[in-house]
Amino acid sequence: MKTIRYAFWAIVGICLIIVGLANRGEVTLRAMPEVFGNLIGVSPDITLPLYVVIFLGVAAGLLIGFFWEWLREGRIRAEAREKGREVIRLEREVGRLRTSKTEGKDEVLALLESAESSR
Repeated sequence: MKTIRYAFWAIVGICLIIVGLANRGEVTLRAMPEVFGNLIGVSPDITLPLYVVIFLGVAAGLLIGFFWEWLREGRIRAEAREKGREVIRLEREVGRLRTSKTEGKDEVLALLESAESSR
């Protein structure tokens, strides 16, 4: 299984290197159109290789997707926490019932009865 995982990541790495080598040209990213930038007097822009822009876009998309999924599954996580609390409460109640059921009896007989009831 490790071999398949390493082979997969090697193929992904090779593909990323090929994309990077094929897209080495410089591009200028502008925060606003030139007309608005000239009107305001500020035109924030940056020049980067195209592969950096592509990889940053993919990374931003993944982060937004992970965050969206985390928000969407919040209800499911809350329900799981509630069920966990209910399980703990029920286990305490069962333990309390076992001890109250066997009060006043011989310890050995109480242990045997509790072992039989857990089967």
